[in-house]
Amino acid sequence: MAYALLLFVPLSIALRYLVDATPTWVFLTSVVAIAVLADWIRRATEQLAERAGSTIGGLLNVSFGNTAELVLALFILSQAQTRVVQAQITGSIIGTTLLFLGISALVGGIGRARQTFNQASAGLLSTLLLLVVIAILLPAVFDLTERATAREVDISLIDERLSLGVSVVLLLLYAANLVYTLLTHRDVFAGDAPGGEAEWSLARALIVMVVGTALIAIEAELASATLDATSAQLGLSPVFIGVVVLALVGTAANLFAAVVFARQDKMDIVFSMCVGSAIQIALVVAPVLVLTSWIIGHPMNLVFASPLDLFAIASAGFIVRAIAADGETTWFEGLLLVGVYVLFALAYYFQGSV
Repeated sequence: MAYALLLFVPLSIALRYLVDATPTWVFLTSVVAIAVLADWIRRATEQLAERAGSTIGGLLNVSFGNTAELVLALFILSQAQTRVVQAQITGSIIGTTLLFLGISALVGGIGRARQTFNQASAGLLSTLLLLVVIAILLPAVFDLTERATAREVDISLIDERLSLGVSVVLLLLYAANLVYTLLTHRDVFAGDAPGGEAEWSLARALIVMVVGTALIAIEAELASATLDATSAQLGLSPVFIGVVVLALVGTAANLFAAVVFARQDKMDIVFSMCVGSAIQIALVVAPVLVLTSWIIGHPMNLVFASPLDLFAIASAGFIVRAIAADGETTWFEGLLLVGVYVLFALAYYFQGSV
């Protein structure tokens, strides 16, 4: 099945360059191809991590765990669609923390009174996510404060400089988190990752990662080039597509893995996968996008001007904190998380429709 899904890669390319299909079909097949390739890169990363150990494995997960999201966002950013990239960041955070964690808790809780997880590990992750929320809210609050003073200064330039500083700090915080979880307190978090032996050879894993990343770049170019036309044909705003579709493309494979672990009653792994992915988006992908945007000539800042984005990100952080507080989940809590995500999706669907 996994090999059959790879057919979406040549199919999307053929639709674009040979058949001259409508942009919608090119877009849909390319995003499916990206999701499939992201799963292969995830599997290759896991195989390398099994061979290299937890420390190097953690570094590999940082480097390649969000390859699809980062590459796709870079191509969209090259089209000067900063708002869509910000929507993608927002969608990734609420998608992994609300939708993915919710579905996992819902499916895993069926037939069980409750499921428990390591409160120390979950507490660290939820605290880190809460700090990330504050860091993301800060540039927007700063921008609002500066504009309220009505000074004769270029606020946008100040926003860009502040965003660069915040991005550097976020990357340093994530590096410190790796040191904390993988080195100084590795015994506390030793049970967070599934064990096993590598099934792939080192060469195979490296080839899959390199080729997969290159193919994702090709598919990301197709998706970004057809985004506007697809949005117009489907009657959906680019922001909605960014929040609901593009944000979940690169992490869709994690959902299926998280559900499997949830059914096995391994909620430590589920919580680490879902919340950890959101943290990587905020602490690694978003800062890298800001820094890279300066290099490619399309500067992007971290000022999320939409109150809906800010409310969604803040809500995700506080909800995860509340879920982690008692060290357990139930199927109804999972249903509530999914319900909150659906409400946000509806809000983005109707945003700007009036």
